[in-house]
Amino acid sequence: MFLTKSTTFIIGPIAELIGIIMNFIFDILGKIGLPNLGLSIIIMTILIYMLMLPLTVRQQKFSKLQRKMQPELQKIQKKYQGKKDSASVAAQQEEMKQVYDKYGVSATGSCVQLIIQMPILFALYRVFYNIPAYLPSVKTAFFPLVDELYKLDPKGAILLAQNADEKYIFSGVSAFAKTLSSSIEGGNVDTIKNTMIDILNKFQSADWTTLSEKASSLAGDITTTTAKLNQYNNFLGLNIAESPSSIMRKGGIMIVVALIIPFLAAFTQWLNVKLMPQVSTDPNDQTANTMKSMNLMMPAMSAVFCFSLPSGMGLYWIVGAIVRIIQQIFINKHIDKMDVDAMIEKNKEKAQAKAEKRKEKNSRNASLSESAGTSTTRRTVANRDSRLVTKLTPAEEARIDEMNQSRKQKKYKKDSLSYHADMVRRFNEFGQDSSEE
Repeated sequence: MFLTKSTTFIIGPIAELIGIIMNFIFDILGKIGLPNLGLSIIIMTILIYMLMLPLTVRQQKFSKLQRKMQPELQKIQKKYQGKKDSASVAAQQEEMKQVYDKYGVSATGSCVQLIIQMPILFALYRVFYNIPAYLPSVKTAFFPLVDELYKLDPKGAILLAQNADEKYIFSGVSAFAKTLSSSIEGGNVDTIKNTMIDILNKFQSADWTTLSEKASSLAGDITTTTAKLNQYNNFLGLNIAESPSSIMRKGGIMIVVALIIPFLAAFTQWLNVKLMPQVSTDPNDQTANTMKSMNLMMPAMSAVFCFSLPSGMGLYWIVGAIVRIIQQIFINKHIDKMDVDAMIEKNKEKAQAKAEKRKEKNSRNASLSESAGTSTTRRTVANRDSRLVTKLTPAEEARIDEMNQSRKQKKYKKDSLSYHADMVRRFNEFGQDSSEE
């Protein structure tokens, strides 16, 4: 049985792969005496962004080309501004397509890069948010505490305890309460223990103290587990398993320490956005204005999320932003040296080659269809002609005339089986033009 893992399409398998790599990094650090999740997150983040560097470069190239052709696109948009009829819309789309073809880029060029990157980033978030589910080395830190806790409380009454306001007294229980209750009813011991680990993984310092008070017989196991987890989670004096909001409750200097993570997350995000190439500077460009608003909101949202989420998530965002900043500086220098006109010509040649291949393929398919249709027509005509030119004896001709006269006199009910059978008979004898009958 596994701990709570993502089963989302695409994201789940990617998270599984990231977990294997990160567990390998954590084990290597352990062998050199540095079993630290903070360092593992930093190394893993750098590795992921380095692997995504080619996609980032391609996206930046597209942005540079888009800035080059933006005036032409805006000119077309102004030309058809206010025209909503189908002919004008079609003409506008065709002219804009010609501009994209001219520069040899796709209208969805930047979207493709983002679509590829987003599942990876979501999978990273999933792994960092629930590390014991993906890192077996970290999961072992919760034993033998979980075994002893299950023996003491197999019904989960301690972890599911509520206060007078009917709220759970332990942090993070609400997200797993339903799973724990259903697994207890089902009697699956492995699932119960794994859910307990999910809950304990969300514990803050105050939660461990409360657990020691409610299960005093487990005090020794709790001390051993928390000591090992603190070794794993301590990064520059900060427990990355705790959220800045909970760290602030300790008061004193910890208030300042707690605010460092959200501040750095917002600042690095803002700096990263400032270094990104801007597509348009036209104040009337609604798309560009929307992007500018989002670029201002994202750093603020990063600060808010980092304040309430475990500090490990904030560390991931900060490191990721720093890596992107460094990459962006080098990418900007690289792209600034590029000959945009040469790049446009190269893209145009590629687009033209693809267009010729599509044209050749369509022409070949049309020829095959025409050939198939001609062959079918010839067979039909040949079959009909063969029936018309067949020489019959006078007796056979008299017999066929008699049968035809008899059939003509019969009246079949429309849409009946006999009616349709007679239609087939007439088609077989006279072809599509049954007026000969």
